[in-house]
Amino acid sequence: MSLLDPESVLSRKHTLHTASRFSLQSIQQFGFQRAKTELLSGLTVAMALVPEAIAFAFVAGLTPLSGLYAAFIVGLVTAMFGGRPGMISGATGALAVVMVSLVANHGPEYLFATVVLMGLLQLLAGFLHLGKFIRLVPYPVMLGFVNGLAIVIFLAQFEQFRVPDASGGHAWLQGERLALMLGLAALTMVVTWGTGKLTKAVPAPLVGILVTTGVVLGFQLDVRNVGDLASIAGGLPSFHVPRVPLSFETLVIIFPHALILASIGLIESLLTMNLVAEITETRGKASKECLAQGSANFITGFFGGMGGCAMIGQSMINVESGGRTRLAGIAAALFLLSFILFASGLIEMIPLAALVGVMFMVVIGTFAWSSLRIIRKIPRSDAFVLVLVSGVTVATDLAIAVVIGVVVSTLVLAWKSSQTIHARVEITDAGEKIYLLDGPLFFGSVESFAALFAPREDPMEVIVDFLGTRILDHSALQAVDSLAEKYKRAGKNLHLRHLSPDCKALLEKAGDLVEINVIEDPHYGVAVDYGARFDT
Repeated sequence: MSLLDPESVLSRKHTLHTASRFSLQSIQQFGFQRAKTELLSGLTVAMALVPEAIAFAFVAGLTPLSGLYAAFIVGLVTAMFGGRPGMISGATGALAVVMVSLVANHGPEYLFATVVLMGLLQLLAGFLHLGKFIRLVPYPVMLGFVNGLAIVIFLAQFEQFRVPDASGGHAWLQGERLALMLGLAALTMVVTWGTGKLTKAVPAPLVGILVTTGVVLGFQLDVRNVGDLASIAGGLPSFHVPRVPLSFETLVIIFPHALILASIGLIESLLTMNLVAEITETRGKASKECLAQGSANFITGFFGGMGGCAMIGQSMINVESGGRTRLAGIAAALFLLSFILFASGLIEMIPLAALVGVMFMVVIGTFAWSSLRIIRKIPRSDAFVLVLVSGVTVATDLAIAVVIGVVVSTLVLAWKSSQTIHARVEITDAGEKIYLLDGPLFFGSVESFAALFAPREDPMEVIVDFLGTRILDHSALQAVDSLAEKYKRAGKNLHLRHLSPDCKALLEKAGDLVEINVIEDPHYGVAVDYGARFDT
């Protein structure tokens, strides 16, 4: 046990008073250090949230404050009540791209109503404990998600290398301006890397941002900063009910978008939760996270926010900066609000190159480089799923990529499992033929199961031993029923042996769907009548 564990302290009653006083001082010192780390980590995350929130708001066709308010409210609520302390939520690009057509065709108020409905759907998912199904996502899909999102974050940074031109469009930086941007981004990366190697007392990304900002201001370098994107000055978000008609027609418009947004938001949040849990070697609570995300988006819709979900980039910044508790996420949200209210001028001075450098470090830390080493060693199907999910994440969006990855992985598993069922045949002294089954019996393996038997050639008494198999679905029930019919037509007696309780329950639930009368044998190896004869 740790000396800081209260139970451990109480168990050491025999220690001297001086030792107890030393332990108390240690606890107090630990509390201060942890609080400092969490607050500084929150400050770093808040700085990184600003340009992302603005950029995603522009993507969706909204004002910058819609993105900033969403980052503040969603970040605050999920930090306080979410299922994964240390995870950061806010406005994301995965959601913004879905919002574009709705805002363009119907306006921002319809989006705010959609975000409210999105929150309700996520709350429903939390109450129904649907978050537990995230455990069904295979590891290759998880790796593909991580790699794909790292690539998306990397590509998104190149938008900062474009500037408005005279024609009203955007042009790429060139010459000295491009070299300066790259140089400052590289400086931020080097400082961040070096600080992380030297000390954990302060978040390395924060030092990188401050050093690069100091260089730009000290040498008065002409580079783009946060203020060039948009002004972040504003007031407190104000409550208002979305101004849309309360009609069935409105529901028809917003429900499909709300369903897609809710699904994407939960999938990205739960996968990010698993990633952070793996890095920190802790466990998250999926249903609690669903409820927190739903509550956050429900509230955000009434305050002019664009909605949000977990952000893998900012979550990685927080984790790498030492943020482990709810304090870091709460601090990030409150710092972001203070930027809007009081410190917009200072934040707008931060060069974009510094934030690009931090995000490049996030990409390096997020990408599963080990997947490149193992891709030739793992099964080809897993390698294909990994690459497929990464590609679809980059080309479309996360939700589609994960669904495709899970479907493909399931089909591969079903195909492999269908090939594993087999039988060992024994002949008893009485002339009975016993089929000792091994492997799962389900829709994918019923054809292989049927091919194991030869009703016309078998003796009068045939026993099928299910000790090494399980009946998993209705297709399996029908396969057993069809086998019984074949032996019945051949004039043979078919017996079942060692059906497990769950198989028996499945047969009982089937009722009249199958015509099998099973007498279960609960005691393997006992000399009793194992047979269960099929009724005619």
